[in-house]
Amino acid sequence: MIRVLGAALLSGLALALYARAEWPWLIFGWVALVPWFAALDRITSLRATFFAGLLMSAALVITCYYWLPAAIHDYSGAQWGICLLVVLLLAPLLEPQFVALAMARRLVRTGKFGVMPLAPLAGAFAYVGVEWAVPKLFPVSLGHPLFGSNLLRQGADVAGVFGLSFIILLANDCVLTMVRSAMSRNGGWMRKFFASAVCLAALVLVPSGYGVLRYHQIAARDAQTDAITVGIVQAGISHYDRLAAEFGTYATVRAILDEHEELSLELLARGDIDLLVWPETVYPLTFKAPESPEAADLDLGIEEFVMGTGVPLVFGAYDLEGDKRFNAAFFVEFSSIGDDLKLHAYRKTRLFPFTEWTPPVFDNPAVRSVLPWLGHWTPGPGARSVFLTLADGRSVKIAPLICYDALDPAHAIAAVRAGGEVILTISNDSWFAYGSVPRFILILSAFRSIETRRPQLRATNTGISAVVMPTGEIVERLDLNARGVLVGSVRPESGMTLMLLFGDWFGPAALAAAFLILVLPLIRSSGKGIRRPTD
Repeated sequence: MIRVLGAALLSGLALALYARAEWPWLIFGWVALVPWFAALDRITSLRATFFAGLLMSAALVITCYYWLPAAIHDYSGAQWGICLLVVLLLAPLLEPQFVALAMARRLVRTGKFGVMPLAPLAGAFAYVGVEWAVPKLFPVSLGHPLFGSNLLRQGADVAGVFGLSFIILLANDCVLTMVRSAMSRNGGWMRKFFASAVCLAALVLVPSGYGVLRYHQIAARDAQTDAITVGIVQAGISHYDRLAAEFGTYATVRAILDEHEELSLELLARGDIDLLVWPETVYPLTFKAPESPEAADLDLGIEEFVMGTGVPLVFGAYDLEGDKRFNAAFFVEFSSIGDDLKLHAYRKTRLFPFTEWTPPVFDNPAVRSVLPWLGHWTPGPGARSVFLTLADGRSVKIAPLICYDALDPAHAIAAVRAGGEVILTISNDSWFAYGSVPRFILILSAFRSIETRRPQLRATNTGISAVVMPTGEIVERLDLNARGVLVGSVRPESGMTLMLLFGDWFGPAALAAAFLILVLPLIRSSGKGIRRPTD
């Protein structure tokens, strides 16, 4: 088992390098799992195989989620050592797909599907199927770092990120077979080596060719659509609670609004802006449901700003309905008919577990007395699109996402299906400003543009704000902790993709395929044991 532990750690380190999501580190993704696969295939018992899957889950958490104990420590105040122990204990829940892969490979040792051995197929299908079926705190998959390849990432509009993960898994098995064949030099080794090399080449070249095709198609389509110009504000202000404790709530919110209005006026002075976007919770009060006279004055100030500029504004605030509070995006536009304001709101659907929303089983006074930081927000009713009239009179249908929403392909697909022509994501990533995490959050969000072929406007409090094209290309960005503005031109899109047509289909398809591969041999073997009655 020491060999398996060493192999898991080696694979985890290689995956951590691959997670940098850029050349030349992408090369590690195609070979990272080879050490663990090689050690896994030498195990003969189910119990040891299960344990090997747990080791790989823990190795990935240690190497790729190295920042998570610090994040838990900063948020909860618990000792760092305890936070590390909690993360290690939760590793099977954070990354359960490695256990599924290990068990599937062990149960399917023989047989082939065409020229491909069944064990790698069963393992890859089980990995993807479980990753889709089991909710994960951080929905990160092996396919996400392929964002660093302009061509390979285009396949996400066909089978999503799970399809890219499937390619990476099979490619690692091809490399393992090539290494074993070259080292053994026994009978037929050249045939096995050549077959695996051809398979590996196909896994690279076919998606790359598709990527070239899609680039040309999207470029031709974009030339036929008028662009809209959007101004995004990133003020670089975080930790509103600490500022409020020091200066008072009213003074803090007034200062935040003043900063965003100043930057917005700077944007408007540059030229024609069709839409202004401020980030999530930039207004940390209940908009249009003031809970004090001071809050009513702040509400009025936002309305007067929109009326004064004549440019519609999207910003994050809180919404109130009875005793329920929602994290919301408000769309405020000036109507020339009647000289009044029109208001739309989207309520965040995907809330971060525990910090924003507490599962009912934990939502009781006893638990909250021990864990006072548990969230109390209410999830919104679901995805929607917002019909918005721009400053020049044109209209656009916005697919709004707030922070964690953008990590869920199904939610973004539902918003686009509701008519969304442009994805607009507002987020507050200051809570996860550890190492490369903000950049990886941006990458995860950018995949929503590739899957739906919709441009995306992304506004954050402290970075990374960006403008993302339907190909996933990031054409404008404001880096972490920068104070500034972005001007982005995007073209509303209305095209269809396989992901929009069938949803995030590859995950359930992979789960069904893994089930069939594992169950069919059992059905056949049981059928052989049944004797037909004789006449």
